[in-house]
Amino acid sequence: MKLSLQSIQDKEAWKGYHLPAYDPKKIAENTEQNPQWMHFGSGNIFRIFPAVLCQRLIEQGKMDTGIVCCEGYDDEIITKCFRPYDNLTIAVTLNADGNLDKEVVGSFADSLTVLYDSGKIAEIMKKPSLQIVSFTITEKGYSLRNAAQEIVPAVAEDMENGPAACKTFMAQLAAMCLGRKAACGKPLALVSMDNCSHNGEKLKAAVTEIAKAWLDKGSITQEDYDYLENEIAYPWSMIDKITPRPHPVVEEQLIADGLEEIRPFVTTKHTYTAPFVNAEKPQYLVIEDQFPNGRPPLEDVGVIITDRDTVNKVEKMKVCTCLNPLHTCLAVYGCILGFTSIADETKDPQLSRFIDRMSHEEGMPFVVDPGVIDPKQFLNEVLTERFPNPFMPDTPQRIATDTSQKLSIRFGETIKAYMASSDREASELTLIPLVQAGWLRYLIGVDDEGKEFEVSPDPLLHAMKEKLNGIKLGEPVDDAQIDPILSDASIFGVDLHDCGLADKVLGYFKELMAGPGAVRETLKKYVG
Repeated sequence: MKLSLQSIQDKEAWKGYHLPAYDPKKIAENTEQNPQWMHFGSGNIFRIFPAVLCQRLIEQGKMDTGIVCCEGYDDEIITKCFRPYDNLTIAVTLNADGNLDKEVVGSFADSLTVLYDSGKIAEIMKKPSLQIVSFTITEKGYSLRNAAQEIVPAVAEDMENGPAACKTFMAQLAAMCLGRKAACGKPLALVSMDNCSHNGEKLKAAVTEIAKAWLDKGSITQEDYDYLENEIAYPWSMIDKITPRPHPVVEEQLIADGLEEIRPFVTTKHTYTAPFVNAEKPQYLVIEDQFPNGRPPLEDVGVIITDRDTVNKVEKMKVCTCLNPLHTCLAVYGCILGFTSIADETKDPQLSRFIDRMSHEEGMPFVVDPGVIDPKQFLNEVLTERFPNPFMPDTPQRIATDTSQKLSIRFGETIKAYMASSDREASELTLIPLVQAGWLRYLIGVDDEGKEFEVSPDPLLHAMKEKLNGIKLGEPVDDAQIDPILSDASIFGVDLHDCGLADKVLGYFKELMAGPGAVRETLKKYVG
């Protein structure tokens, strides 16, 4: 059988799958007339999380429209994963007991690309009924600058030329919002659902910086700028659902069910995708209550609607203490020790004890309690259910990507809390600096057996390789070569000399570099 609107009419053939309890064609027709929700970024987490929330609301009779799905970066996701399958997706939940929950998602009312369908997208933006435009475009999607913090030439060109015929996405978005102002004048919520801190702030900063350049050049009026500043809302959000690449085990199961043409593939822009998505069961979405043109009742399907301060606290709880620091620890040491599965790492006596002790002993004393989610329960779920799930095909190699951009928020905030404390000292930390030293050891690109491995992509990889040049496993480490790195607050969040951790990190690094097997011995020494 094939994934299509016609095929899912045969419910017996699709036994074992949750099928849309509504007519997707009717929903698409309603959406074309009165769209409520448009989304940019057609990747995996969107298809198995927000899109499923929309499906639940439709099935409960609380929405009669779907989501218009748009792609501004990788057109092949739309042309190869949406349109050939009548805008349907198979969402597969990977339960810890090995069972798969399989669902056909039909809430995608249309699938469009910015490259080929910009006119249609712009017209949808003008509809008075539109309430939400959401985004999962990664943190890079909001950036107007390169690594040297210079405005990217294409963005500078858009700033110079004004709203007409923009080439970069943030400029196109600002122009479409101004088109809405001219057409209906109604407000709108632009909701970033990307997994980055203060995501709404980043989105607003990008849109308004471009608009300010237009205003300064006389391309738009002060009234236009004020509309983008005041009538367009940019609510903050926190999203959490581990969504790995499509996995062969899931593919095999779907093929065994009789599905055809379901194989994963890699687009020319290096996106790993498939007509199906696999993810863990736990999920969290917390959104600031800023929807000036109304919204669907998202709270009825588990979304926590709250104030900005609470969203920020949930984000800090997760990113600084209860999940992300643990992920980074397992990522760098997992690569060094030859692991290819996060779940397998949790069976390792040193690594499992490492993340347990680091989170409970060093992180939790300063955890931010958001009130709407219990940090202790959240952490326990991470340690006992989420990370150990053997059916979650997530890898330390994937998690290790861009680690230089993550250390500051994931560990630096906790270090700052110790520095500000009246009864604790940052210098007493043991395991957080061991992660920092582990990252330096990871950058050497040699595993604990002395074999080379491929270091994951990172914007600072080339620069760090130069700074660590000449350091070899089993040979003495020159303090003067490492010392400047430890002073870099842009990486660690603080100057490690100022908080009393520089000597400790350096000492750990030397122990980790002592020779083959030194990483395992160092973990046994300090973790137990």
